[in-house]
Amino acid sequence: MATQSLRTRPRWQKLLAAFVLLVAVLLTAFALLVAFFPWDTLREPLNRFVSEKTGRKFEITRRLDVDLGWKAATIHFDGIEFANPDWARDPYLVKAERASFEIRLWPLIDKRVVIPSLALTAPTVGLQMEPDGRRTWAFGKDTSDTGTVPTIGLIQVDKGAVDFLAQHLGVDVHADLDYDSNRGELPLHYRIKGRYKGQPLTADGRTGNVLQINAAGAPPFPLEINAAAGQTRLKANGTVAQLAGFDGIDATFQIKGQTLSALYPLLGIVLPQTPPYALSGGLRKRGKLWEAAGLNGRLGLSDIGGDMAFDQAGKVPRLSGTLRSRVMDMDDLGPLIGLPPTARSANAVEGVAPVASAQPKRPPGGKVLPTTPFDFGRLHAMNADVAYTAERIRNVREVPLDRGSVKIRLTDGVLSLDPLDLGVANGKLVGAIRIDATKTPADIRASLDVRGLRLARLIPKLENSGNSVGRLDGRINLSGAGNSVASWLGSASGDMAVLSGRGQFGNLMPVFATLVGGDILKFLLRGDRDVELRCAALAFDVNKGVMNGRTLVLDTTNAVFTATGQANLATETLDFVIRPEPKSASFLSLRTPLVVSGTFGAPKGGVEIGPLAGRGLAALALGAINPLLALAATIETGPGENADCTGVLALANRPTAGAAARGAARAKGARQP
Repeated sequence: MATQSLRTRPRWQKLLAAFVLLVAVLLTAFALLVAFFPWDTLREPLNRFVSEKTGRKFEITRRLDVDLGWKAATIHFDGIEFANPDWARDPYLVKAERASFEIRLWPLIDKRVVIPSLALTAPTVGLQMEPDGRRTWAFGKDTSDTGTVPTIGLIQVDKGAVDFLAQHLGVDVHADLDYDSNRGELPLHYRIKGRYKGQPLTADGRTGNVLQINAAGAPPFPLEINAAAGQTRLKANGTVAQLAGFDGIDATFQIKGQTLSALYPLLGIVLPQTPPYALSGGLRKRGKLWEAAGLNGRLGLSDIGGDMAFDQAGKVPRLSGTLRSRVMDMDDLGPLIGLPPTARSANAVEGVAPVASAQPKRPPGGKVLPTTPFDFGRLHAMNADVAYTAERIRNVREVPLDRGSVKIRLTDGVLSLDPLDLGVANGKLVGAIRIDATKTPADIRASLDVRGLRLARLIPKLENSGNSVGRLDGRINLSGAGNSVASWLGSASGDMAVLSGRGQFGNLMPVFATLVGGDILKFLLRGDRDVELRCAALAFDVNKGVMNGRTLVLDTTNAVFTATGQANLATETLDFVIRPEPKSASFLSLRTPLVVSGTFGAPKGGVEIGPLAGRGLAALALGAINPLLALAATIETGPGENADCTGVLALANRPTAGAAARGAARAKGARQP
């Protein structure tokens, strides 16, 4: 029955069976052909073909072998030399003892080269990139055509060297690679030297046995690095998913250097001038977003911590985050305003040499306002939104700061510190500062309010003697143009005022200021006593760097002090006359106006000679008649009267018209976008 069934099978079934048998025979023959094909006979034709298509010499120097599959082929070169274009510095793109790589077959139809894995033995690799897009690793004759750049997934290197040159990126480095399987999970050791962003670069470390260039889905490979670029030192260890784009980073790091501003040419992050620093934390990168979490370290003598993020996805990169200091040292603030760090601050971080001062040491009596130019051009490189808080400020010396916080925003070249909140002498200094770097020189505006400062904290001698004074209030509204603190203040207009109501303080200062001999005798005999302060007002109209005294009054129970004059912020000179008016009669008085002159760095105090000389001549004339009559010339009748404190404070609180008022109005606009 079975034999009969076969004989009666339809013809089409017989043909199908024969076809299947034929295909099986052909596939078997093809497999045998592939397995035993003398691939090396294609070496010379392949050398000529690749050389012609790329326009540069390609040669498999000893032997060619191929393991062919359905989707990919693994190709083995025993000796390879692939020349670089004639414009490149290094003669070879790759020259190696052996090379093995897997290549996808189907993408070749679209003229795309996809290499999932590549293994090189003792290679010399010369990579170079030019500003016009040319690159040595493009396989077409037009090396600027990115379509001829191969996609490479994994690379394994056993001893070799790699050179990379991209002058427009500031990169010129040489790396030596050494593979040793006895090194455990990090068998590949590398050593790098060269230049990066104009600074000498050295680095060494270890990685896993396979480098992931563009291997999607592969597990991250481990990486250790110990690098130095200029005065910046970096140590990091963790994992990296892809070297192309340096993506998928999870690592811990330690970094130290002379100033955070030196990171701008290295990383493109705009940071201020600081004293030497040392920071550590966790680093993460996904796509265009860098995140530094758990930052902890020092800026000079101050501690610093927080979290930061740097997003490069937009047209302009953006820095954001929150930073804090438990204790901030005043010595560390000098570089922020253009002053070199103090010796204490500059030597606070172990292993970091102090930065050479860019500003010469001020000679005795020289100018005191910082003249070091700020690099406002960097403000166009990124945007920012960063909050900083200092819980306590120490080493305050002349300025008794207690704490501070500031919100820093940078948008399209306009920097604002708003709100700025400083604890000063048990009071506050609050307000905003705005710097518009889109203009040259930069437009700078400051609008600050002084609230509830204690004068006893501002003048240590009063605090130490137990004297007290009521609160001080005031404001600073200044606007001008400049690229340093000195140039800005030298051009600024606006107004400044400090006001105080009732209080009390020891009579030592008004006694010596009025030169009232009787009061001096009473002070020496009875000791210090309290004098009531009725009111005080120091107000200036500032016009193009000249501070003209608008209201300069100090009213106490025993004297009224009024002053006139000006201070020039451009030349740093002083020119004031202080007129004391005692309120009670006394004798042995040599009262005369006091003169304050000189410079900010070397102020001078004295008396007006005319009135003092007149009293002296009168005393001499009367003394010639009778020595007791000489005292008559020193009797003070007490012409001083109580000041109208309400009127004084109101006048001090109102800037005059003109450039000063306009400057004050512009400064108040510091909070506006």
